[in-house]
Amino acid sequence: MAVLARLETDRVSSNNGVLLVADGAEQTIEVFRQDVRAWVQVNFPPDLKGLGNPIMLEERPKPTEEQVAWRKAVGEKGWGTPTWPAEYGGAGLSSAHARVIHQEFARAGAYNPIGGMGVMMFGPTLLEYGAEEQKLEHIPPICRGEVQWCQGYSEPGAGSDLASLQTRCEDKGDHYLINGQKIWTSGAQWADWCFCLVRTDATKKHEGISFVLFTMRQPGVEVRPIKLIAGNSPFCETFLTDVRAEKKDLVGPLNAGWTIGKRLLQHERSSISSMGNALGGSAALPDLAKAYVGVDTQGRLADRDLRTRIVANEMDGRAFQQTAMRAMAEAKGNSGPSAATSIMKNAGTRWIQDRAELTLEIMGLQGLGWAGEDFTPPELDAVRSWLGGKASTIYGGSQEVQNNIISKRILGLPDLTAAN
Repeated sequence: MAVLARLETDRVSSNNGVLLVADGAEQTIEVFRQDVRAWVQVNFPPDLKGLGNPIMLEERPKPTEEQVAWRKAVGEKGWGTPTWPAEYGGAGLSSAHARVIHQEFARAGAYNPIGGMGVMMFGPTLLEYGAEEQKLEHIPPICRGEVQWCQGYSEPGAGSDLASLQTRCEDKGDHYLINGQKIWTSGAQWADWCFCLVRTDATKKHEGISFVLFTMRQPGVEVRPIKLIAGNSPFCETFLTDVRAEKKDLVGPLNAGWTIGKRLLQHERSSISSMGNALGGSAALPDLAKAYVGVDTQGRLADRDLRTRIVANEMDGRAFQQTAMRAMAEAKGNSGPSAATSIMKNAGTRWIQDRAELTLEIMGLQGLGWAGEDFTPPELDAVRSWLGGKASTIYGGSQEVQNNIISKRILGLPDLTAAN
């Protein structure tokens, strides 16, 4: 009876009805795993197996009925944002339970249909800095995958030196009016809302920036997609002419947007660095090499040098993924992501680029096709991924910017520019 009483005290309810017990946590995780597995088997449409999240695709066809049904099912459970608070539409689960959901989705060939910048960047930032009314308005639609967000940060004259941005935001009494231009606005052509850094005080640099929200579905917002060398247009130029932002959509105090904007960038870098985890469902390099290069009499990859480099890349990938998962788990605390995300961003993007180079080397000429029936879809995807991946060391803060952050905020090295 004493044991039962203690279990009753230690239990914690979750959204899915599973009791999470502190004692015997492993057993409870396995119970939860079986529940998730059974739920996925019933709710995941088989025709979507192996497909990616259409929200994350660079060219987005109209979603099918099955895609919509899957998004709604996951959104109602809160499993698309499993660690977010239940009162805002998340599942309120631990990182361990979130991992189980990720693993069981992967096991079934299912994708998480809740994603985009609202999940990766804006949502976590608003949970930390937003007013209660803002959280209740904006977080639930993100958790249900109903609203897509874009980021208004970079400008033609404000890239690495983002604090020099000039997009003006004027107080018009009962609302704000925004005029200016943003560039490299990812997904702006599909977005419903924008989180934006604007200048509200022209006499100060960092202290004159505010963080505002506005709907993209209004007069004065003009979006022009930019075509990249990979043949797609995930980035846009965005022109803002007398764009209205409501007073209630100012996040944090006026002229205090730089602090909020920097924290959001940490979330962005953390998300970019964790992109490598999404490669788990793609073809493994050893299997790819055996198919294209061939094996020796012992069943090993015939090219010994290539074999060594593939093993090294696989080891780097495993080490990175484990470190990224640990960093994300630690970021669930009150401190949120730290400057260490700069290390992870640099390491993760470099690993992904090396993997793309190896993929093309393995495929040979078949990995250099651009179009035509002589190339399979994975071969055509390989060359586009290789080209598109070149930008990963630039967006989210270039590799050089991350090195500066690492040297100053982590290693404590002096600012040589200031010293000179």
